[in-house]
Amino acid sequence: MMRVSDKQREMLAFIEEFMDEHGYPPTYEEIRVGLQISTKSLVNYHLEVLENAGSITRSPNTPRGIRLTQEHDVIRVPLNGAGPFAPPAALSELEAQEAIELTCDIVPNGQNLYAFKVQDDSLLDALVDEGDIVIMQPHTQAKNGEMVAAHLIEQGQTTIRRYYRENGHVRLQADNPTMEAIIVAPDKVQVQGKVVAVIRQVV
Repeated sequence: MMRVSDKQREMLAFIEEFMDEHGYPPTYEEIRVGLQISTKSLVNYHLEVLENAGSITRSPNTPRGIRLTQEHDVIRVPLNGAGPFAPPAALSELEAQEAIELTCDIVPNGQNLYAFKVQDDSLLDALVDEGDIVIMQPHTQAKNGEMVAAHLIEQGQTTIRRYYRENGHVRLQADNPTMEAIIVAPDKVQVQGKVVAVIRQVV
């Protein structure tokens, strides 16, 4: 494999961080400004080296045509056993434990993710079956329609449902049409995280 310089490794790190933050690759001008490089032709030179080294691919005549190769597209997500839905106190505690690998097309924003494997039928109201793996991202707020892990304070229970804030209350709607919605006051529910993906077990 072609050797890359410190400057080229710095550029690769910049591209990775930019994509993590924005969800799309930077333009040549954004790279030039971000790394304080004098000309776009010099940016192109460093990108050519990274491309020849197999670190990136580029689509011609496309402003944001830089793509990280598969090696950099894989995200390792710690597997938090069978739950709970709430994020661990420190996600770093899970790094040494079992993890699953996902690609960026499954979870475009791969920061602070954790996963758990469903061990029973407790999430059938969210159409999540035993054996499925749920990918979560810690959050304390949600937009209407997002699927979240919502902790019901008075009941001491957490459920995964779609979140709606309306008419002075919160409606937690199951994806299962046979299940009734849960209606609670806003101060009686805490959002613990958002569901960003469900990996279904194929029997």
